[in-house]
Amino acid sequence: MADTHAAAGQVAIVTGGGTGIGRAAALALLKAGWRVAVAGRRAEPLQEVAGQFGERALAVPTDITNPDSVRALFDATVQAFGRVDLVFNNAGTGLPVQPLEDMNPADWQRVVNTNLSGVFYGIQNAFRVMKAQSPMGGRIINNGSISAHAPRPHSIAYTATKHAVTGLTKTAALDGRRYDIAVGQIDIGNAMTDLAARMAKGVPQANGEIAVEPLMDVDIVGQSILYMASLPLEANVLFHTVMATKMPFVGRG
Repeated sequence: MADTHAAAGQVAIVTGGGTGIGRAAALALLKAGWRVAVAGRRAEPLQEVAGQFGERALAVPTDITNPDSVRALFDATVQAFGRVDLVFNNAGTGLPVQPLEDMNPADWQRVVNTNLSGVFYGIQNAFRVMKAQSPMGGRIINNGSISAHAPRPHSIAYTATKHAVTGLTKTAALDGRRYDIAVGQIDIGNAMTDLAARMAKGVPQANGEIAVEPLMDVDIVGQSILYMASLPLEANVLFHTVMATKMPFVGRG
């Protein structure tokens, strides 16, 4: 079993770190002794997380759709902490449920810019920093989703970009070998966050029905990230699925 305290003092970047899954991951890492740069669009929730941990936490307002902003995030982290050992590319977005034929192309592009391009910029800058630091290497964890495997009705932009994240993960895992960069993906199903709260009220199913879906504590996801991050670089969790046990994913209907 991995020692979750072995990496104490190492440095992580968590995008979308002010709320939801990112917040849970940032807090789990900080409580285990990591130094963490918490990134996201809004400064206030980032500072609420970082402010609990003094100099071990850094709040960095970041627009992950802007490559210059992502580069500045990594540069600020290196300036504050000296290196980057872990990047959790977590930030993402979706759209209200709607038929694909009614989708505004600008909405499609916004999801692509965030969920696909934003993750690529995170991977690219992680490679830039990790291959140049000493000791070389580090770990990247991308937030896939159950939607990286199976769609929900009327979710084409979110599902397509999450499938694309799997392609980013596989390719970066291959390209990272020469630099001791381990790349993996976490696919999360129904963690209790503000975004997932609608599951408890009933959401459309593949058979056209509306059904309430089980949820799990978001802190479980934080512990999953901590586990993946705690492994030595000679080992990698390429894909990790953590989900509410009774959610409708395995099976038919």
